[in-house]
Amino acid sequence: MTEPGASPSSSTRQSISEKGHVVHLEDGISKDHTTNLYNADVDVSGVDERKLMRKIDLRTIPWLSFLYLLCFLDRTSIGNAKLYNMEEDLHITDTQYLLALTIFFISYSIFEVPSNVFLKRLRPSVWLSVLMLLWGIMMTVQGLVHNFGGLMGMRWMLGTFEAGLYPGVNYYLSWRRSEFGIRAAIFFSAATVSGAFGGLLAAAISNLDGVGGKPAWAWIFILEGLATVIAGAISFWIIVDFPDDATFLTEVERTVVIRRLQSDAQFSAAGEKLQWKFIRKSLMDWKTYIGIVVYAGSDMPLYAFSLFLPSIIKEASYSATPANLLTVPVYALACIFTCLVGYLADRHGNRGLFNFGLLCTSAAGYIILISSRNATLSYIAVYLAACGIYPCIRDAWVSNNVEGSYKRSVSLAMVISWGNIQGAVSSNVYRANQTPWYPLGHGLVLMYIAFGLVSTVTYRYLLKAENARRDRGERDEIIEGVDGGMEANGRFASVEDAKREKGDEWSGYRYTL
Repeated sequence: MTEPGASPSSSTRQSISEKGHVVHLEDGISKDHTTNLYNADVDVSGVDERKLMRKIDLRTIPWLSFLYLLCFLDRTSIGNAKLYNMEEDLHITDTQYLLALTIFFISYSIFEVPSNVFLKRLRPSVWLSVLMLLWGIMMTVQGLVHNFGGLMGMRWMLGTFEAGLYPGVNYYLSWRRSEFGIRAAIFFSAATVSGAFGGLLAAAISNLDGVGGKPAWAWIFILEGLATVIAGAISFWIIVDFPDDATFLTEVERTVVIRRLQSDAQFSAAGEKLQWKFIRKSLMDWKTYIGIVVYAGSDMPLYAFSLFLPSIIKEASYSATPANLLTVPVYALACIFTCLVGYLADRHGNRGLFNFGLLCTSAAGYIILISSRNATLSYIAVYLAACGIYPCIRDAWVSNNVEGSYKRSVSLAMVISWGNIQGAVSSNVYRANQTPWYPLGHGLVLMYIAFGLVSTVTYRYLLKAENARRDRGERDEIIEGVDGGMEANGRFASVEDAKREKGDEWSGYRYTL
């Protein structure tokens, strides 16, 4: 198993001494080079790293997970609201309803990349809080619309403001590559919790039908939107910023965090200024584009599942409120699997193999859904599908293999935005004329899962091949005063210069498989 980070080759090994010097050993020749150890004069011997990371996690992950719960709840609750006569009250057709789902993902995908650039330029506590406040307002107003045009406008604006949260938090949480998977899994498990909570909440709110002259579906939007507005308003004081300026950490603790990142081959952890070359590197990186296919292969199924699960269960002989309630145990099991897979992937590595196994599990679920004509069997199959789709390690795997804060933010945003545009596809595959078994929808979801399987195998194979080239020394740079290296790989004054300039292209960097 290849460990993530700067793993030295057999011919080239590096170690950082307590004084902050890199000892470069090649063919038995030792050379000293000065490295930019962050706050080299600060003594960190008294800091308990495990206790420090628990402090950081407790301060960041619970609230961010709650925000994503609200985010996913707000975008998918239209599936719950549909069961309470929304289409009839707004006088819209099935095609118009699907267009309302689609337009959300168009604006969502357009604004993800610029939002991540702004996130790095501004403080997360400011940018993410403003986005939440604005999409909460849009969600609330969605409950006040009276026609198709109003619904379309609110869905577009909702997608615009929700766009920045998910890629922003994934970038924000990637403080250490080998620990990112479990953090991302806990954060993403909020999507499964929102599915379970959304079903319960919709069933409860349906009792407000007629209060204030508003139907049940309108109250679902209004109350969930108001909750988001309140959360956005107080997030400014709760969300913390990046490690180099996190005010809840002491100077010594910040030093420990940044040195950990630097030792994890995140050389930009001590701060990086925006330069267009970082964005250009992301656009020219083959990993970005294969990562897009990997992500789309599970993201389209995820959105199709979350938007239409209530309808799938309802059409299989259940009424509105029981259908919403029957989604709860499905999402609860998916939440457990998501956290478990995130933990195991961090502990054992091999994210690609986990991805492959999960996609096979979801494929089995959809094969049963396509062939089944029995309500009970179909309901069992959605458990398989959920436990395969939700835990898929997509963004964590991509983030683990990109170095440079701006490059990572742009790469993640590109991968996630292109994956999320598949939500526009998933919004249109479950048609009213396909009820009750939806063979077309399930078949298209299965096709995307196949794309995910092929791209996962390809991505892992190419990463492993590149790691092997670096092990053989084919990517070694020429370092002044050190024998070896190839001119084609660049010439640098020191190892630190090579790390900083090349990022994940540096010969000592090893990709996570």
